[in-house]
Amino acid sequence: MKEYDDATLHKVQQLELMILRDVLSICKKYNLKLFVVAGSALGAVRHQGFIPWDDDIDVSIMRDDYDVLVKHLKDDMSDKYIVMNAGTDPNYSLMTTRIMLKDTVFREEALKSIHCFFGIFLDVYVLDNLPDNEKQFKKLCRQAFIISKLQILRSIAFPVLPYKGMKAKLTYVITGFAHVILVIFCVSKKKLYCKGLNIVSQYQDQVKSKRIGFLFDTFPEHNIYEREDVFPLRTVKFNGIDIFMPRNEEKSLQTVYGDFMQLPPVEKRKNHYPYELDFGKYRDIPVEDIEAGKYDKKI
Repeated sequence: MKEYDDATLHKVQQLELMILRDVLSICKKYNLKLFVVAGSALGAVRHQGFIPWDDDIDVSIMRDDYDVLVKHLKDDMSDKYIVMNAGTDPNYSLMTTRIMLKDTVFREEALKSIHCFFGIFLDVYVLDNLPDNEKQFKKLCRQAFIISKLQILRSIAFPVLPYKGMKAKLTYVITGFAHVILVIFCVSKKKLYCKGLNIVSQYQDQVKSKRIGFLFDTFPEHNIYEREDVFPLRTVKFNGIDIFMPRNEEKSLQTVYGDFMQLPPVEKRKNHYPYELDFGKYRDIPVEDIEAGKYDKKI
């Protein structure tokens, strides 16, 4: 597997921090609550910023705030950013939203065959209210899991799997067959995405539900939170930037990573080294200028 040289990784990180600063400026202006989660929350707790070898930033936001954020990004920063999801481009095969930096390219190996724009990005996981009734909750999780996998298989016959060997080969027989069926019957990519949104939006009026979550990930249980573990949010530092984090994010980190303060062995320090990377018009801007926030005057 290819690895970044230090200078390239640092520049990717600084451009992602630029995106984060710009997005947070909108959040501050309109009182929107954006907060770090997953590996970025781990980085904030353990390193007060990026995990040293990491190359993306994961943030979450409640759906109502997300809708406001997207509106103002499109109104105020469309010259600089693209809000990418299957609603804006049906070829995008994920249920997440990415805020992508124009004039850059960051195409991951797993998505190299997808025909849509991929730039250096901020990964946004939109959280929805989840039902308190256990039967309804399990049904919702099951429906969201199925639709998210169909969304991927509509575009990718052989997705990246978290396992190998005979199990992977058998899985690829199934996924390849499913992809062919979806293509033959011209199943709409955009309709799959809208169906997924309709599924998770059923309980938006339950603003005091005990659980919230993003149900479309590989392991949905990693993105389900007790509301009382999230709110009220607390402020942490991420590479010198003040940002919110769930009040009890350590609980989630413990579930996912175990002893999360212990550094993993070198062979398990993974990132998303891209199939294609291009800094575009940011290529010749010194990384210290990006870090100091002087980038807009240089392009």
